[in-house]
Amino acid sequence: MEAPMSEKRPLILITNDDGIEAKGVHELVKMIEDLGDIVVVAPDSPRSGQSSALSVGIPLRLTLVEHHGNISFYRTNGTPVDCVKLSINQLFDRRPDLLLSGINHGSNSGVSIVYSGTMGAALEGCIIGIPSIGFSLGSHDPNADFSHCREIVRESCRKVLENGLPRSVCLNINIPAIPHLKGIRVCRQAQGYWTEEYDHRIDPHGKDYYWLTGHFMNLEPENEETDEWALAHGYISIVPCTCDQTAYPEIPVIQELFATK
Repeated sequence: MEAPMSEKRPLILITNDDGIEAKGVHELVKMIEDLGDIVVVAPDSPRSGQSSALSVGIPLRLTLVEHHGNISFYRTNGTPVDCVKLSINQLFDRRPDLLLSGINHGSNSGVSIVYSGTMGAALEGCIIGIPSIGFSLGSHDPNADFSHCREIVRESCRKVLENGLPRSVCLNINIPAIPHLKGIRVCRQAQGYWTEEYDHRIDPHGKDYYWLTGHFMNLEPENEETDEWALAHGYISIVPCTCDQTAYPEIPVIQELFATK
């Protein structure tokens, strides 16, 4: 199975974690449909919170849903990372020039990158050497207005297609769900954590179950260098991310900890 494409146009792979039916991925395609040959490979249903999960021990299906002009849509029963791996292995005879993930319904700022299926897919692209960008809008509304995302989506895609990205770096771009944006801030992710609270409920059969709730605890709300501050003040945040999680400055500390006395 191979996706139709031209050797003369950039090849752009798009995926998401909200599923093939989500508005965000279809709006993303419309925003960049003139920039290259586009192949969408997305999960058949929402896979939020999947991070970099892989499907192990189950058969994966890959089905062509639609093809028109320079755009193809495929669905699979796998995770966002499965979408990337499967498409690279089965659909293409050359490496994509750009990988896009999103546009996610909901922010992926701060430590959310650890849990995000959107950014899991972008990081997978980063691992295998494809310039990759994850896009997220700060609204969980299934029918959210994505129109004010268009400018930053097109600008970032054009720049990355022309110039690439540093090795092992992808971009986490979050866009506030407001009509009038103040601009762009390249920043770092805020330090904080999610308070994972579980709401205890009873099902119709009288059995216990638990529903994940909680909220993000920002440990540095006044720090203007962070993505959380940028988003809270009406800016688009761009955080360069890497799949290398080595804490390089702490290597001497750990060497000392394990040094033979």
